[in-house]
Amino acid sequence: MEPLLAPESAIGRIAVARLGPGARPIRAVLFDKAPGANWALGWHQDRTIAVRERGDVPGYGPWSVKAGIQHVEPQFAVIESMVTLRIHLDPVPTDNGPLLIAPGSHRLGRIPASGIAATVDRCGTISCLAERGDVWSYATPILHASAASVGHVRRRVLQADFSAMTLPAPLEWLGV
Repeated sequence: MEPLLAPESAIGRIAVARLGPGARPIRAVLFDKAPGANWALGWHQDRTIAVRERGDVPGYGPWSVKAGIQHVEPQFAVIESMVTLRIHLDPVPTDNGPLLIAPGSHRLGRIPASGIAATVDRCGTISCLAERGDVWSYATPILHASAASVGHVRRRVLQADFSAMTLPAPLEWLGV
């Protein structure tokens, strides 16, 4: 049995179809909204990547540490070359904090914070509803947000980022 996110797995093949045979998982995060752990997330673009260790490379920065892991903001072309998959472990109806996206916003490049609200107004909003086992795939730089859950059930999503790109030395993807 192959690992869940391996390129030859059913889920990994989705990333390979989008990025080519070099696609590999570079980061995975489990989001677990529950009645005692619930949150909303405002509109944003993902702009950082997880790396094994800090290394100075022109065009990469600023640096941050999240949950003990080194993150850096790369040149935006790196983010544009990625795909994100969301594997739904629980149903996500309208009241369970679904992912919200601004369709087409991923084609607009790096959007400054001051331009996010106007871009969302122009692109509109789609709620990404899901059943248990559904997999959503989207371009990593898409503007997205999430409301807090108003239901009393759990909403777990495994989010995995994939890339076929090699980072400039000495940087290396953290991997999963």
